[in-house]
Amino acid sequence: MSLQDKDLLSIQNVRDLVRKASKAQSSYRLESQAKMDEIIAHVSSSLARHADELAGMAVTETGFGKQEDKVIKNLFASISVYEYIKDQKIVGIIEDCPKRKVISVGVPVGVVAGLIPSTNPTSTTIFKALLALKSGNAVVFSPHPSALKCITYTVDLIKKAVEEKGASADLISVISIPTLGATAELMKISNLILATGGPAMVKAAYSSGTPALGVGPGNVPAFIERTADIEHAVSCIMTSKTFDNGTICASEQMVITESCIADKVEAELKRQGAYFLTPEEQAKVEKIILNPKKSLNAKIVGQPAEKIAGMAGISIPNGTRVMVGRTQGVGKDHPFSVEKLSPLLGYYVEQSWEDACQRCIEILEFEGIGHSLVIHTKNEMIVKEFALHKPVSRLLVNTPSTFGGIGATVNIAPSFTLGCGSVGGSSISDNVEAKHLVNIRVAAYGVVEVQDLKFDVPQVNSSQSSNNTNINNIDIDKITKLVIEKLNNR
Repeated sequence: MSLQDKDLLSIQNVRDLVRKASKAQSSYRLESQAKMDEIIAHVSSSLARHADELAGMAVTETGFGKQEDKVIKNLFASISVYEYIKDQKIVGIIEDCPKRKVISVGVPVGVVAGLIPSTNPTSTTIFKALLALKSGNAVVFSPHPSALKCITYTVDLIKKAVEEKGASADLISVISIPTLGATAELMKISNLILATGGPAMVKAAYSSGTPALGVGPGNVPAFIERTADIEHAVSCIMTSKTFDNGTICASEQMVITESCIADKVEAELKRQGAYFLTPEEQAKVEKIILNPKKSLNAKIVGQPAEKIAGMAGISIPNGTRVMVGRTQGVGKDHPFSVEKLSPLLGYYVEQSWEDACQRCIEILEFEGIGHSLVIHTKNEMIVKEFALHKPVSRLLVNTPSTFGGIGATVNIAPSFTLGCGSVGGSSISDNVEAKHLVNIRVAAYGVVEVQDLKFDVPQVNSSQSSNNTNINNIDIDKITKLVIEKLNNR
């Protein structure tokens, strides 16, 4: 098969899938919320039973991460997401307010284009399928080519579960010949794009002409402030950074701390399995973090520390969980300041929390703006200061960033698609959930006749001064006497 034939076949494949999905969705959208809930309950339980199998397939096919951690991701997608959305009213009449005389109706968007990355392939597929089915939509998946087998098998399991509850299997489908042309065509002819992946793919989604919910790159700084419980903070960071070998975009990418506690932080990091590279070792590791085009080297993504060390030609102590590189700069010339998606951490020491604050902003503005930041502290004032001024959509406090960002350890929506807001080039700053996959139609009753419209225009009292305060001559006399008395008593 020539490259041209493959492209043409892939585009035709997409058109066929979208046509079938649209037909299936036109009937499914008329089902009650109760019926949709019955279907997602069955999908949830069915996929949870295959969590281990799917995790093994994902690791084998992509080479990324750890099977035991991908099991947790699959269970989080199938169970935690389901538990969060199961009682929500998403389609049909979702609000009826007699007092305001307004009725709100959730209207499915149609066919969703679900773009799936290779780092979290099976869990993201489950997550997006549940959201689409809950909101009365169909979804056609565009799989990353390096994860085609495990994504396709996940889709087959979902289709089977959907059919077992009497719905059309065409509600869920996946491109069988993944090409850039196929993905572009899917984004063009679908009704909404749900994009999870690299910056180039997300940019393409927003440029497609179809409404899109996309994310931006994560490059999460973790600030350990002087009042923090250092042991707990380091435990959070190490657990988070090593989970699935750092493949979740919300994982910490660097630690920033204050000079007054730096020795304690460093000692605790070492105690919990971090290895601080020597300058010579760090120079070798930096050479393999980025490729010749100055973008992330895919060969280190999701790999354990020992393997990355081997790639760099260095030896590290047995049991090393994370390699740490000291750095003071930010940018492509300082590879430990980029999003590394692996057990590699940059390490910055600043003189004060204000300096740390500025360092976090510098890092985020370089890469990761709008995404997430984690702070470990007992100082509520600093938390509020960070919340007011940091250009992120999620400020996570005293929690592992990986788990906090996706909503596992904090009270935000469980999600594998994390919006970065307008500052990060996203149309949404929330964790994407089912409610974002419907349009809201309102029925609003007239409550005022046009001829009865009244506007209360505030009246200005001409006797009031420019600062809107009444001061008469008696007040002036009293004030003058008080001032004189004060002066005389000096």
